[in-house]
Amino acid sequence: MPVVTIQVTRQGTLPDADRTTDAQKAALYKGVSALLQEVMGKHPDDTFVVFQEVELEDWGRGGVPVREWFARTRPAGAG
Repeated sequence: MPVVTIQVTRQGTLPDADRTTDAQKAALYKGVSALLQEVMGKHPDDTFVVFQEVELEDWGRGGVPVREWFARTRPAGAG
């Protein structure tokens, strides 16, 4: 019984969206289940996918808050 957890920040969804859409989540659930079936022979009915959206402020990278990391590593307006 596979259990897959997908964690994303709310940043990076569709333009002007404040969260991942139900359609995007459904596509991820379907795609992950299909991939596990294709690669490992796991039946989709036995696959659990947990989708978690995390506020950007609750993530860090490179020892700093992610917003600060982005400011250092990405051109203005990217990402």
